[in-house]
Amino acid sequence: MQDARRTRKRERNPDLIPAHVAIIMDGNGRWAKARGLPRAAGHRAGVEALRRTVRAAGDLGIDWLTVYAFSSENWSRPRSEISDLMGLLRLFLRRDLAEIHQNGVRVRMIGDREGLEPDIRSMVDEAENLTMNNAAMNLVIAFNYGSRHEIIRAARTIAQAAAAGTLDPEEITPESFVSFLDTARIPDPDLVIRTSGEQRLSNFLLWQTAYSELHFEPCYWPDFNAERLAEAVRTYAARDRRFGGVAARDVAL
Repeated sequence: MQDARRTRKRERNPDLIPAHVAIIMDGNGRWAKARGLPRAAGHRAGVEALRRTVRAAGDLGIDWLTVYAFSSENWSRPRSEISDLMGLLRLFLRRDLAEIHQNGVRVRMIGDREGLEPDIRSMVDEAENLTMNNAAMNLVIAFNYGSRHEIIRAARTIAQAAAAGTLDPEEITPESFVSFLDTARIPDPDLVIRTSGEQRLSNFLLWQTAYSELHFEPCYWPDFNAERLAEAVRTYAARDRRFGGVAARDVAL
């Protein structure tokens, strides 16, 4: 499967298949409520949707997949729900890491790790170290992540370096600023998908999505599948990305 994914990657048309897809996985609780189930059941179904989506992204030849798994604002949720979410992360890393590694997927986590329990931090480190040389696809898990906090942490690091005299503030550019973000060396998303019908970014990759295409999917995250991902990619392919400039056909006119 890994060799097949590498072949698809070589054949990927960047105008048709986005190199980087980021997904706000929203609606687990509402999915469960609609079925008369506890919220924990929705989160478990959401993990299954994540498994399907990782496989589907690889099959489409997508190089980077970033998923918003747990925001820094989610700590305000009930303690029992937070415990369930942490347990599901542990389960995903324990049960799926071998398959992910076998399929040549590299795992990275972005977000503040200081607030995570030691065993979770250890499992994340293990996943990153085990898969660091994989090249078929990249899976980025945004966990305990908030974009405003990320930008503040980057600004604080820059300010400290400037105060220490190791960085000239005049040398800071948009291109150099990204090296201080959690997503350093990760390309900006081409396409952002949000499920559940909500139409906002919710503090997700605010700097990185400046020119991303947005696709709002009406289904709840547990119902997301390969067909819905393919449809989102088709809508991406039909759009004209100009990055603040003028389309070639407009110039010709």
